Amino acid sequence: MIDFSPITNKKINWTRFGMQFCPQDLADQTNWLTDQLLDLLSDATDADVVFEPVDPEAHDPYAENPEDENLGWNLAHVIVHITASNEESAFLAAELARGVEVEPRRSRWEVDWETVTTIEQVRQRLEESRRFLLASLEMWPDQAHTQNFYKNDKGLKITPMVRFLLGQNHAMEHLEQIKEILRQAKNARG
Repeated sequence: MIDFSPITNKKINWTRFGMQFCPQDLADQTNWLTDQLLDLLSDATDADVVFEPVDPEAHDPYAENPEDENLGWNLAHVIVHITASNEESAFLAAELARGVEVEPRRSRWEVDWETVTTIEQVRQRLEESRRFLLASLEMWPDQAHTQNFYKNDKGLKITPMVRFLLGQNHAMEHLEQIKEILRQAKNARG
């Protein structure tokens, strides 16, 4: 597992942080994170997937429906969100690694979370995402353009390594939320 605490604690910037890793580290992190998520879901049920948790901190300014802006996300919603974010980061990282000039943009598609209603669908989405992420790393050339970058709207230098790591870090930031959803769902089940 990659320790993101130096980033969280602002001890190092993303560019320097990313320099210490290689594509194999990213593959190992991808497998570790996917396995962690699957382990968390080991005894989850279909009811847990669609359970609507209480989340007083819920705020999604990008919600398509304004009524959903403060809606607590269920397990399906969180899983499709983190897999889509991770995949977006991985695909943009592969373009950068191949030497493609990338402008700040989105490269995102997200499964409609309302169609995910079973634990098997959640597990399938996680395994499919693992496959996509690992495949994206196979697209990196042997001599990857690791210094290729673009700057995001905050001025952050986004290299291939940083782009990939941003997705992993984002997913890890949702681990506690997933644990809380599962805790509430299990309590509701009795």
